[in-house]
Amino acid sequence: MKTWFVYMIRCKDGSLYTGSTNHVIHRWHQHRKGKGAKYLQAHTPKAVVFVEKHPDRSQACKREYEIKQYSKQEKEFLITESYKTVV
Repeated sequence: MKTWFVYMIRCKDGSLYTGSTNHVIHRWHQHRKGKGAKYLQAHTPKAVVFVEKHPDRSQACKREYEIKQYSKQEKEFLITESYKTVV
């Protein structure tokens, strides 16, 4: 069983994109090449700012959906709080 991740990418215009994958680095490279999410074809990705580990695809997709319902302010708070636990 593969580990899955929910991630957020900050775009050059300051917007945030939320997605899920089983390989964050590979997915990041796809996004940078303009492949995959249409949103990121219109909003240039700048950096991965949030990664959260999940035991399977189902849980990752549920969490992705949950985060997508958050306001921008709530997403920024989530990013800030996750950074505090890493540092």
